[in-house]
Amino acid sequence: MSPRPPRTEQQVRADLAAAFRLAALNGWDDTIYTHLSASVPGEPGHYLINTFGQLFEEVTASSLVKVNQRGQVVDGSGRPVNPSGFAIHGAVHAARPEVACVIHLHTPWGVALSMLPEGLLPTSQYAMRLHGRLGRHAYEGLALGAEEQQRLAARLGALDGLILDNHGVLTVGRTVAEAFMLMHLLERAAQAQLRAQAGARAGIQVVSDALAQRTWREWVGNGQEWDGDLEWPALLRRLDRLSPGYAD
Repeated sequence: MSPRPPRTEQQVRADLAAAFRLAALNGWDDTIYTHLSASVPGEPGHYLINTFGQLFEEVTASSLVKVNQRGQVVDGSGRPVNPSGFAIHGAVHAARPEVACVIHLHTPWGVALSMLPEGLLPTSQYAMRLHGRLGRHAYEGLALGAEEQQRLAARLGALDGLILDNHGVLTVGRTVAEAFMLMHLLERAAQAQLRAQAGARAGIQVVSDALAQRTWREWVGNGQEWDGDLEWPALLRRLDRLSPGYAD
């Protein structure tokens, strides 16, 4: 596969703003809380994140704030950010420099999934894409100090995401589109599993580990096509119709 052309900061800003808007349309937002972040091309240690106090549906490319790994504003804008909200993102970006985007949300089905000891089971095709690709991080309260940041990063390792027990979910991606699509699949998988568990009288059907692993290998293929490559342009067309102005 030929190298992908480098992204510009403006392109990443537009994609990240789009991801915020799409998350709002999906009902994944939590008033002004939770975050999506993206690394700034050509500026190691610098990231884009939402202005604290904005609704997801209000985010635009120009309203995103540039911060360092400590969540400190470095773009001179003076816009407020939530340093504690960036604690998770900063830890992940520092541990995984190849990750371009980190999405941490309190999605309705993701939060419900985070309460289940068994976590995500191989019960749907959505779940197969994430089989063996999700870590778990135990709930430790609202604070996220340096030691907990290290534990969280260790539990993520080289995986695609985390279930944050009693809290929410997190996905990472080499592009904003990839991180968003993995969150989409996680939310759909959680919804399907929880609905089936709620209605089942004799348990639910779970495929074997071997079949789940085979399906995952078939899904990711040879790695030339990333999650989001095909879906993202279609999602942007939807956003242009339903929530224009995100790229401003």
